[in-house]
This record gives sequence, C-alpha cells and structure tokens, in this order.
Amino acid sequence: MFYTLSQVALGGAIGSVLRHLCIAGLGAPWATALVNIVGSFVMGVFYIALSRTSLSPLLMTGMLGGFTTFSAFSLDSLKLWQSGQITQAALYTATSVILSLSAVALGAALARGALA
Repeated sequence: MFYTLSQVALGGAIGSVLRHLCIAGLGAPWATALVNIVGSFVMGVFYIALSRTSLSPLLMTGMLGGFTTFSAFSLDSLKLWQSGQITQAALYTATSVILSLSAVALGAALARGALA
C-alpha cells in the first residue's frame, strides 16, 4: 500500500507542476480547458494501454489526476459568470465538457487500435 501511495503522490506532484506551468504560460481559463482536454485524451490512451500494469497509480491517478482538475475548471467558469461574461462562461463550459469527453473516447479508441 505504501508503494502505491508513493506512486500517487509522486505522479500528483508531477501533474500539478505541469498544470501550473501550462496555465502560467498560456493563461486561464482556456489553458485549464486545454489541460483538461489533453489530460482526457491521455487518460483514454492510458486506460487501454496501462489498465493491467503497475504504472496506473503513478500515471493515471497521480499524474493525470494532478494535471487535470475539475475544481479549477469550475472556478474559472464561476469567475467568468460572476464578471458578467455569461456567453464566455457558457462557451468555455460547453467546450471543456464536450471536448474532454470526446478526447477521452478518442484516446481510448486510438489506443485500442494501436494495441490490437
């Protein structure tokens, strides 16, 4: 159990730093959307490629869990809404949800084909 928790902690640290660098470099809220979309795609790939390996806690739960974050997405949506940017908030929310779901499905489909 300690080994698994260590993997999650290390992966979470790596993912959080990567997310911070992306958002600092590109700016919120759209960098948050990009992080969630890219992270969803990679999660789809890892779901197929790593489901039977011991790297899942490090890369999926830890790194991707730290890299993508629904709470940051939610806060960015709220800030847009509260600042009166209702259309921007709706567009950002819809784009993030639709493209993230599409990305995870695409990642899984591509990984299935590549690993078949």
